[in-house]
Amino acid sequence: MEGLIYKDLQLFFRSQWLDKKLLVIAAGTIVLLMTQTGEYGGLLSSIMLALTVSIQNILIVSSDEEACWPAYLRTLPVSSRQAVGGKYLAVLCTLAVSAAGSVVLHLLSGLFFGGGSLFLLKLSVCCAVVIPLLWTGLCLPLTYWFGFRAAQAMGLLLVIPLFCLVKFFEDGPGLAALPAALSHGLALALGGAVLLFALSYGVSVLGFRRKGRH
Repeated sequence: MEGLIYKDLQLFFRSQWLDKKLLVIAAGTIVLLMTQTGEYGGLLSSIMLALTVSIQNILIVSSDEEACWPAYLRTLPVSSRQAVGGKYLAVLCTLAVSAAGSVVLHLLSGLFFGGGSLFLLKLSVCCAVVIPLLWTGLCLPLTYWFGFRAAQAMGLLLVIPLFCLVKFFEDGPGLAALPAALSHGLALALGGAVLLFALSYGVSVLGFRRKGRH
């Protein structure tokens, strides 16, 4: 199973989707957030980075389908639990990228724009972990049951409430109220994300077995 994890991590860091498209969009958005939101730039940039990590994990599935990897995977001497587990463990490994990147973005925001508080740092790192867990926990089962297109559609739907949330605070009570609002439900969100991710694995295993019988 170590080889499966290694394969997904290689795709995560070297995929043409990340290099040519997603990275440019994410970098531009992060720079814009840093320069326009002041002390909250680190938090909002961390959310954008978490979205990028989430999307990249799902895009890997697209490259797998284009290369007919699922069909080849079923010929390998691995169980369905191991085949799906490799994907889920690779996602957990990418959380380190999201969390570490969040710390760097927070420090840069504090250095150039102020607001480098420990509270905002903790909030940023938590968002960097919770968002990919929720995203992949919802999208991966759809992938294993219905294919990449279903996961892609769900991913697009998940972006909407996050951007609406930021827009609401920007136009309404102000960004200053965003950290407090996020912190109230963060512990619940983290617990829910971990539970969803664990349940998602079981559902994905069933979907992988179902497709293998077709």
